[in-house]
Amino acid sequence: MHIKKVVLHPEKYPTGEHYPFNLPLFQETREVKFDTPVTLFVGENGTGKSTLLEALASACNIHIWRNTQRSRPEHNPYEGMLHKFISVEWQNGRVPGSFFGSQIFQHFAELLDEWAAADRGQLDYFGGKSLTTQSHGQSLMSFFRNRYRIKGLYLLDEPETALSPRSQIELLEIINTMSTAGHAQFLIATHSPLLLACPNAQIYTFDDNHVRQIQYEETDHYRLYKSFLENRQKYFCGAARNLNDD
Repeated sequence: MHIKKVVLHPEKYPTGEHYPFNLPLFQETREVKFDTPVTLFVGENGTGKSTLLEALASACNIHIWRNTQRSRPEHNPYEGMLHKFISVEWQNGRVPGSFFGSQIFQHFAELLDEWAAADRGQLDYFGGKSLTTQSHGQSLMSFFRNRYRIKGLYLLDEPETALSPRSQIELLEIINTMSTAGHAQFLIATHSPLLLACPNAQIYTFDDNHVRQIQYEETDHYRLYKSFLENRQKYFCGAARNLNDD
C-alpha cells in the first residue's frame, strides 16, 4: 500500500454551483480509504469517479499526458481544481507512478515516439518497439505489461476501452500479480464487470450522494450483465415494444 486514504475538504471549495464542486457526492463525502492494493471506482458517467481519479493524480504529483491544445465553446475555470481541496495520506512516503486514460493514451504514444527519435532506448521501457506501430489494443497491453512491473502508484481511467474480453482478463491478471507482489497499488475507474472481479479488490460506488463501499455482486454492472446473459431475449422484446410504441 502506498496511499492510505484521500480526504476531501468541501468547506474550502471555491464554489458550489460549478462542476465538480456542485456534485452532491463531493459535498457529502469526507474521505475514501484504501485498504487493499487494488481499489475500483464504479458508477454511471458523470458521477465524478474519473474526476476524483485525476484529482488524485495531481495531488500525488503524477503527470497526466494530455494534449491541452484544444478549443471549447464554454470554459469552466473550476473543472480541474478539485486536487487543491483534497489531502492524500501516504503509507511510507511518496512513490512514483503513472496515470492511464484511454482518451489520452494516443497522445502519450506519439510523445514516446518523439523521445525515441533522440534516444531509441526509451522504447525498452515499453516492450522495445513503438506503441504507434501496433494496433490500439496491442499497444495498450504492451504498455500495461511493461509499465506495471515498476514499483509505484497506478491510476487507470476506464482501461477496458479498446480491449477485447480476453485482453481485459490478461490486464486483470497483470494487476492481480503486480499488486499481490506488494510493490504496486492500483486505483481504477471502470465499467468492466471483468475488471471489477479482481480478487480481494475494494469497490466503491459513485452512484449515491456519497462514495460508499459495495460488493462485486451488488454492482449494477454485474447484475445487468448477469441478467442479460441469462435472459437476453427479454431485452430485445423490450426494445421491440419501445419501437412499436413510437
